[in-house]
Amino acid sequence: MSVPPLLAILAGPSGSGKSTLCNRLVDANLGYKRVVTTTTRAPRENEVHGVDYHFFSSDEFTRRVAADDFLEWAWVHGLPTEKSERRYGTLKSSVLDPLRAGQDLVMSIDVQGVAAVRRMAATDALLRRSLVTIFILVDHNRLTARMRDRGQDNEAEIERRMKTAEEEIKAAQQFDYVIESQTRDDDFNALLSILDRARQRIL
Repeated sequence: MSVPPLLAILAGPSGSGKSTLCNRLVDANLGYKRVVTTTTRAPRENEVHGVDYHFFSSDEFTRRVAADDFLEWAWVHGLPTEKSERRYGTLKSSVLDPLRAGQDLVMSIDVQGVAAVRRMAATDALLRRSLVTIFILVDHNRLTARMRDRGQDNEAEIERRMKTAEEEIKAAQQFDYVIESQTRDDDFNALLSILDRARQRIL
């Protein structure tokens, strides 16, 4: 493998723009593919299995957990006892197989997921060499404004998400790189610069 692949993992609070950055990197035709993650929630309109997510039943997800098939997984937005339980995760095969083939990857997960991937990287040489963790840091006022501008959440939900964001931001120092979010173009240019530096680091 002449040029080692990169696994760029972006994390940050809801509204930080990490998903937008992932999509933009893929759309820029720079050779990156987005990791398709797995969920137990039902597909939304126009979502396609294997493209947007791997949609698993709760039983299938549980079976895969027991088989140690996940690189990371977690309950999201709720407790296991709730009827609307949702689990999200990343299959090992969705990451390790493309990396072995030399494919650059980008994905967006939460800070707990990043910690799980780091633990796995400690025992996997390819994952350890390829992994680049990037935190998208957004100041409080800007983040609140972005959530309100999206128009998806009421004030109670925004307050809940901001409390979660405050906890997530505490983990920023554990990441390889931090992007202090400004405009979409500024953030994307910062991401490209980071990936260039990360590539040079592993060559």
